Amino acid sequence: MTPLENTTSIIKGKHLSFKERCQIEAYKQLPKPLSNREIAGLLQRVPQTINNEIKRGTTIQISRQTQNGKVYTYEHAVYLADVAQRKYDQARRNSHRPCLFSQDTAFIDYADEQMLVHHRSPDAIVGRAKETGRFPLGQIPCTTTLYHWIDRHYLRTQNIDLLEKVRRNTKSARCRKNQKVLGQSIEQRPAKIQTREEFGHWEIDTVAGKRAHDDQALLTLTERKTRFELMIKVDNKSAKPVTGALGDLQERMGKRFEQIFKTITADNGSEFAELVTELPKTTQVYYTHPFSSFERGTNEHHNRIIRRFIPKGTTIKEVSERTVARVNHWMNQLPRKIFNYQTAEERFLAELVAVVAS
Repeated sequence: MTPLENTTSIIKGKHLSFKERCQIEAYKQLPKPLSNREIAGLLQRVPQTINNEIKRGTTIQISRQTQNGKVYTYEHAVYLADVAQRKYDQARRNSHRPCLFSQDTAFIDYADEQMLVHHRSPDAIVGRAKETGRFPLGQIPCTTTLYHWIDRHYLRTQNIDLLEKVRRNTKSARCRKNQKVLGQSIEQRPAKIQTREEFGHWEIDTVAGKRAHDDQALLTLTERKTRFELMIKVDNKSAKPVTGALGDLQERMGKRFEQIFKTITADNGSEFAELVTELPKTTQVYYTHPFSSFERGTNEHHNRIIRRFIPKGTTIKEVSERTVARVNHWMNQLPRKIFNYQTAEERFLAELVAVVAS
């Protein structure tokens, strides 16, 4: 079998090198130039590859000859390896989409501001930008790309600024049996609450500051379906201030309280011991298992977010109501992927409209 007929060792998927281009040029400049098919056989390439290569690297050269006082100009086509390589390199540079990072810095500046000043996640930034049409779609990278830009230090934002990214939980979830029973166990809670399909089911907890008996605390309530958050300063982490704060809510909402607060899920802390007796009978209270904060997962996640603004060890008494309201507003204005980047406040208000209309 001749080299021209042998197709078992032909190179596939590999571009011609400059050395091969120089060989093609030499074969074409022989006294008797080789055909494209013969060159393909010698280089173990597909003939069409050689045809395309010679077409791309062929240039017109001009020669002049003087005879009897007259100058004659001749044009002839010749394949040159350096011309072919230059055209190949240019084609490679033009073969991919330009990097978004080098095209427009407007989105980069916006993303840095959102992450560093407003503490939003890369996914929330990308999703909200697409949802609101703030930038042309061609200028908005995907979430993974934005994370890659952060890893490569293209932005002012660093990984340490993304608190959720550096947080890892390797503990397995397990439940322990209740040693004390304050009310109905979460095991008795209807399955429909777990699915988050119905509005009006809340999780509750307290966020403490310094471990001092005279320091205040934050009462946090999270609506499971909309992820809407309520933050209320209470005098201390005990039962009376907690039930008093809920009583104030009940007074402000009137009859709507029963429609908005259908159930509340709490842990077994002593501050929640009076919920069953002090709340209306229409509001069912359920208690989680000990050391099972994952059973109030949404509320626990929100508490971690609050700690970004109000770190552990902070004296809650010194935190102004304005600061509490600002943090509360930030959380409810956070675009959420699960809601197609709508905010918790937008979803909560939509549910309230339905409650009022019913």
